[in-house]
Amino acid sequence: DRSRTYDTQLRKLVLYPLSYARICYNFNMVIRENVEIMNLTTMRLGGKARYVVEITKKEELPEAYIFAKRKEVPVYVLGTGSNIIGRDEGFSGLILVNKIRGIEIIEEKDDILTLKGFGGEMLDDFIAFGAERGYSGMEAMSAIPGTLGAAPVQNVGAYGQDISQTIVEVEVFDSKTLNYLTLDKSQMKLGYRKSIFNHGSDAGRYFIVSVTVRLSRHELAPPFYNSLQAYIDTHKITDFSPMSIRTMVTAIRNSKLPDPKTIASAGSFFKNVYLSEEKAEKAKQRGIMVWDGGKVPAGWLIENAGLKGQEFYGFRVSDKAALVLINEKATKYADLEKARQAISDAVFKKFGLRLEQEPVELVG
Repeated sequence: DRSRTYDTQLRKLVLYPLSYARICYNFNMVIRENVEIMNLTTMRLGGKARYVVEITKKEELPEAYIFAKRKEVPVYVLGTGSNIIGRDEGFSGLILVNKIRGIEIIEEKDDILTLKGFGGEMLDDFIAFGAERGYSGMEAMSAIPGTLGAAPVQNVGAYGQDISQTIVEVEVFDSKTLNYLTLDKSQMKLGYRKSIFNHGSDAGRYFIVSVTVRLSRHELAPPFYNSLQAYIDTHKITDFSPMSIRTMVTAIRNSKLPDPKTIASAGSFFKNVYLSEEKAEKAKQRGIMVWDGGKVPAGWLIENAGLKGQEFYGFRVSDKAALVLINEKATKYADLEKARQAISDAVFKKFGLRLEQEPVELVG
């Protein structure tokens, strides 16, 4: 049992950090050094990472973390880099790129499908796997870039669905104990764009090996979110099956959002604003769009502040979706910092609401 072997190795590593670590490498781990972070992230910013390793099977994880402990450097887990912002100073530690792939059917019974996907699997491919079989629960999240392993970190969601509604458990590798663990939904503390994986004392502690979700045979029902409902009305669609919703959402996203493979962007750049009941009512009286739960769409704020299509320090607010910030010619993090501030200030001046950046910054 390799996990037990590495428990023993960790204890020896603490006692004999230099001598013992040298004999722990059994998987021919390829370590790249001084890698440009801009080439690992879709916003195309960032200096160099000291070390980068691609993880293709979970058994490689103990070796990677032992290497980081021996070098006394921090570890950061990366998927496709579609929600990460690199900084000019780079990253002094080890970046682990999650490339563990595969999808397994755990159980299909009584109109319920339980699926397990590995962390390096593309989120959209995983969603397609369930929708193609007629199961609902994640289809409105179609075409979101990134890996499945990244989805629980920020509780990824769109059009009224998020991963918290279907997730059952995750298998993780605990970098503190070098053990593999299973965490259930309650242990993840999923909220709006947050979880234990990116907030609190355990942020960065776990490498997500796999994600298990439970889908069901039912159809979403109207009314839908504005852009989806508008698409349905325009095309006179009455089929709300998982594959139909997936097709529509994909078409909408493709018409609005740049392909990160060809256009430098981190997708939705600002978080939506949530107001208390009292503040939400006052905002409505001022003509601000407020959805159920006190949610104010950040894209609406940016567009109605007159910023859609405008350029700021080499970044352009998309003329198709104001929530998206496109890197047209910026090369420095300082440019992004100034652009973000200018947009946030303009929205605050107009509406008195402060925007918060959604993508995570790679620091260390």
